[in-house]
Amino acid sequence: MSATPAPEPVPAPDGVAVAVQPVIVTLDLDRLQAFYAGLAGAEEITRVPEEGPVFFVMLRVGGSELGIVADRSVTTGTPTRILLSIAVQDVDALLDRVGPLGGTVLGPANDMPWGQRVAHIQDPDGNAVNLTQPV
Repeated sequence: MSATPAPEPVPAPDGVAVAVQPVIVTLDLDRLQAFYAGLAGAEEITRVPEEGPVFFVMLRVGGSELGIVADRSVTTGTPTRILLSIAVQDVDALLDRVGPLGGTVLGPANDMPWGQRVAHIQDPDGNAVNLTQPV
């Protein structure tokens, strides 16, 4: 099965947002970038600054973008109120990658009544992430 394609942007009236772009603030940008690259195939498309210590990277994950910002003052592992959901081809096949990449698997994948197989994990900072696939 293939991942669900990203929706096409919808034209909006002037002054109205047309997209939401999640950005994670982290103590260790390199660690999170490696986690999402190893888990979901995220590819760097923007780096600021281009030379020297990085402050921000934009990653392409399939048809979506995920930003990561470095901030040495944040505390990792604190409760989060945002859940990243990543549509993948095979949830179960990715679970073995989570631990070696520094994340945590919170339990086995389950088939949900709304037609998805879902695994709850945490990235290395403790952010909630769901891996999903259609069933």
